[in-house]
Amino acid sequence: MSTAVESILKTFDELPPPEQREVATRILRRTSSLELPALSDDDLNNTADDLFQQLDAAEAENGDTETG
Repeated sequence: MSTAVESILKTFDELPPPEQREVATRILRRTSSLELPALSDDDLNNTADDLFQQLDAAEAENGDTETG
């Protein structure tokens, strides 16, 4: 990943959630016509695993653990 992309992502992460949604919406609209390769099962599994780990960490941080 280039430093320009890293900078964009860092800036995105620092935005409040409503602005993150606005940026994401605009990027999706601009890129909807791009021909992108399909994600492999490994890519999808790794992305899902990363997301669940982030959610678990956020829940643990907020004391939101599910019992039962």
